[in-house]
Amino acid sequence: MRIDEGLTRSPTAGFLRRRSSLPIWADLAWRVALLFGLIALVLLLHWVGRDGLKDNYDDHIDFIDVLYFTTVTVTTVGYGDIVPVTPAARLFESLFVTPIRLFVWLLFLGTAYNLFFRNIVYRWRMARIQADLHNHIIVTGFGTSGQEAVHELIARGTDPREIVVIDGSEKALELAEAKGCNILCGDSTRDKTLKDVAIHRSRGMIVSAGRDDTSILITLTARHLAPDLPISIVVRNEDNELPARQAGATTVINPVSFAGLLLAGSTGGAHIADYMADLAASGGRVKLNERPVRPEEIGAPLSAITTGLGVRVYRGDRPVGFWEDGAKRLQAGDMIIEITEGNGVG
Repeated sequence: MRIDEGLTRSPTAGFLRRRSSLPIWADLAWRVALLFGLIALVLLLHWVGRDGLKDNYDDHIDFIDVLYFTTVTVTTVGYGDIVPVTPAARLFESLFVTPIRLFVWLLFLGTAYNLFFRNIVYRWRMARIQADLHNHIIVTGFGTSGQEAVHELIARGTDPREIVVIDGSEKALELAEAKGCNILCGDSTRDKTLKDVAIHRSRGMIVSAGRDDTSILITLTARHLAPDLPISIVVRNEDNELPARQAGATTVINPVSFAGLLLAGSTGGAHIADYMADLAASGGRVKLNERPVRPEEIGAPLSAITTGLGVRVYRGDRPVGFWEDGAKRLQAGDMIIEITEGNGVG
């Protein structure tokens, strides 16, 4: 999928449009210069070989006649008032002027497409794409963390067509497109970029811009556009965790802190870090799952659920551990965190 600044996608796969290194005026200027250069070349050769031409009007060939004949034959097949009569002149028209005529038309059509028709087609495609975006996940930043997040989403069963990746690097977007995701080359700190990917209709957003200040600014932008959207953000400096939450992030993840937790946990047992990694990945033997309480579970203790091993309940914004009194009676609106069977083997 692509929308302006680069958003690309079809219902099944994306396409990339690389912005030209030339500004529009320079692109148009070189095309016009090439057109006049070709006309000048044909004019010169026609003037040199003017003895092979015949004017059916006054039987006299002057410079104006040659100029007229050149412009007519380069742009059309001619009107028949001036015609080549010698074999050499006809051969020249057939083998030299005709290919130039076709090239000029291709040049004209290509210019018209680049400057006018492509924009019309582009906006039409953009409207179809935007109308197609519902209940999707937006991933801003496709560095190491963003790539791992998308890989894990797909491994957990998310359709790649339900993921929109925003990044400023075409190379990164090529990787995302290869996974089947929708892609947007743009600046996620701008309202227009996030509106282009229909942020108000998305079900979640992952922010991993590579810089904490940029990620926090993206979160601020997203939060004012979508007040209720779940936003997960990656920050690398512990001091930025609080500003990230104040910016509106629902979940703040510090990979450095998490790595420290794994390292510290491994000192207390050789298998603790292994089990924690197992929980976090879809390919492990176990995995964490979050779900709302079911109607038939209301009133029962957390330990009685049959879908997995209940470890925590979120009642509003308050976490309730499985050992606490609040977990002895589930209530409507509770969110259950459970450990379930993973996809791994062994």
